[in-house]
Amino acid sequence: MTVDNQINETAKKIYEKILKKKKPELKVPLRSLNNVNYNEKDGYFKLKGIMKERTLTASTVKTFAQSLKMMAFSKNLIKTEDIATKREVYYVSKNWKEAMFKEQPESDTVMDDIEAMFLVNREQLGFIADEHGGDVAGQLIVHDKDDKGKTIKIDCTKMGSGAYSIPTSVEHLKFETKAKFVLAIETKGMFERLNRHGYWKKASCILISMGGVPSRACRRFIRKLSEEKKIPVYVFTDGDPYGWMNIYRTLKVGSGNAAHINEYFCVPKAKFFGITADDIEKYKLPTHPLKEVDIKRIKDAMKNDPFVHNHKEWQKALKKLLQMKVRSEQQALAKHGLNYVMTKYLPDKLKDKKSWLPWKY
Repeated sequence: MTVDNQINETAKKIYEKILKKKKPELKVPLRSLNNVNYNEKDGYFKLKGIMKERTLTASTVKTFAQSLKMMAFSKNLIKTEDIATKREVYYVSKNWKEAMFKEQPESDTVMDDIEAMFLVNREQLGFIADEHGGDVAGQLIVHDKDDKGKTIKIDCTKMGSGAYSIPTSVEHLKFETKAKFVLAIETKGMFERLNRHGYWKKASCILISMGGVPSRACRRFIRKLSEEKKIPVYVFTDGDPYGWMNIYRTLKVGSGNAAHINEYFCVPKAKFFGITADDIEKYKLPTHPLKEVDIKRIKDAMKNDPFVHNHKEWQKALKKLLQMKVRSEQQALAKHGLNYVMTKYLPDKLKDKKSWLPWKY
């Protein structure tokens, strides 16, 4: 059933209940780690099926109305083949009188609920993110289309000192590459260093800057590239709980909040290639003390994260970092020289898979 038809069916059921003088309701999957399962065979977080029900009452009337207005707006976008950014949706709601959103996080939450309700991604609803998709450099030719639908080829080896920007929608893209692997990098600074010095030439790879937790477009791009060209993905992050659990884990298996679409946006075969607790010792890297938020993130992961529960290697790594009480950044490798990351660290990693987490692939 198309998204348009799903919206029509939902609206029809609500209308019929109101005519019968019964309270209408909207059922939405609970979006949290408490409502996901994980196993290595599937490779991503899947919904268990726990639902939250939003019944029309005096206390929920505003949120209920906002949900209906959001669905109506989506239906119009689909009909007119138009799009709206998340920020634009927030401002459009200013015309909804009592149903308008006071702050954008309220709008984003309702949008995510509707996305989960119909088990689709927001792009299918006509909504796109405002966030940047990510930067790409290296041995890749991207087949895109111009505004007239004509295919154009973008050679990522010929971007000068710049890079190709991943678009918000990537489904239509096709790829040509002879690269040996994709290196997905946490920070823009590290990406710039590797790109400026042509690391992708020496290692025969594709560099992708995630800029922190990768956007959906970035994740989908990497997944599509990896699957279609049968190319491995290595993820290079800082040596801290955020890099491990928020960036790498989100790219690999998804998140509880977006469990309804993890199947399409995660990269199950992505391998961790970043700074480990062992690396901090081995390379004598400069460190910073773990912050309270870091300690909380480690404890939460060990207690609640199905991915961590499934991998003893990650449990050990988190425990060791907690015992060491430190974290280290990618840029800490510069202690040994600005280009030490290319001349020593990355070559070491490529040679020794046992230095990866977990290394039993």
